[in-house]
Amino acid sequence: MEKYKVGVIGGTGMVGQRFITLMENHPWFQLTVIAASPRSAGKTYEEAVGVRWAMDTPIPEEARAMVVMDAEADVEKIAAQVDFVFSAVDMKKEEIKALEERYAKCECPVVSNNSAHRWTDDVPMVVPELNPEHLAVIPFQRKRLGTKRGFIAVKSNCSIQSYVPALSPLRSFGITDILACTYQAISGAGKTFETWPEMVDNVIPYIGGEEEKSEQEPLKVWGKVENGVIVKAETPNITAQCLRVPVSNGHTAAVFVRFAQKPTMEEMKEIWANFKGRAQELDLPTAPKQFLHYFEEDNRPQARLDRDLEGGMTVSIGRLRPDTQYDYKFVCLSHNTLRGAAGGAVLLAELLCAEGYIERR
Repeated sequence: MEKYKVGVIGGTGMVGQRFITLMENHPWFQLTVIAASPRSAGKTYEEAVGVRWAMDTPIPEEARAMVVMDAEADVEKIAAQVDFVFSAVDMKKEEIKALEERYAKCECPVVSNNSAHRWTDDVPMVVPELNPEHLAVIPFQRKRLGTKRGFIAVKSNCSIQSYVPALSPLRSFGITDILACTYQAISGAGKTFETWPEMVDNVIPYIGGEEEKSEQEPLKVWGKVENGVIVKAETPNITAQCLRVPVSNGHTAAVFVRFAQKPTMEEMKEIWANFKGRAQELDLPTAPKQFLHYFEEDNRPQARLDRDLEGGMTVSIGRLRPDTQYDYKFVCLSHNTLRGAAGGAVLLAELLCAEGYIERR
């Protein structure tokens, strides 16, 4: 199969680095362009990223000598060389929105890890297993942008990817109220313990903007496409508290849930065990075989032991039990830079290609 030519915009940051590693030996995608800020442009990728390389594996050989392009100045040149781009740029929100639209208007589809377009009502925010039907909004977005090929699709916030997948298949029981407390790894802030020594032996009870995202983004994921836009769901009620914890990778969530029609614990576990989404139906390259994995052990899931399950693309669940205030409580875990960031975006791109939304030039 001829591979899709791929660009990574914002390739020197932590999520950009993760994209670069995920392109190595990908069966469908070929890394063709790396772009970043003007200070990196013109250097080889190895020179540009230098000591900031934060992945556990070395820089892929195919990327080392690639000359970095300017993500803003070279939009037309980049768009002409690739079939689509991944966006992981570190800029102000309005600047990101404008830049991603420029790529789309150059007939270059954009699969974004950024939050800038998550609330644009004709931009699908898709977890491939949960709401693939939202891709139907893309023709309406193209009409607004005046494009034939170009569009923007985004993945959701990394923290909601830890617990929303576990709740989604239970919505038939009428979820009314959710309380989620997330314990988020430092890589979510683009940091390591070397670059953020203050996080060792520490917990910070605030992550800017995270609680609002955690309370609102699930409602868009659970919304419906109506009249060319995505209308968010009005229920359930969600309240969240988000803490930064001294963990390198892996966001954990403590979840409390109330139902209109309360299922049994056995029913919930059976639903989780049997749940498959569109990504599994299509057997996409990075889709986990078992999307939701329930651990019966009292002390699982653990970030260190379980975050890399099925290439870091599985959502782990454990400690399901009755609660005194809500119906049930349980714990979830997902790898925040894989399932929650670059990996989730790669899976979304695979879905877009499989469903015909991204075609080769």
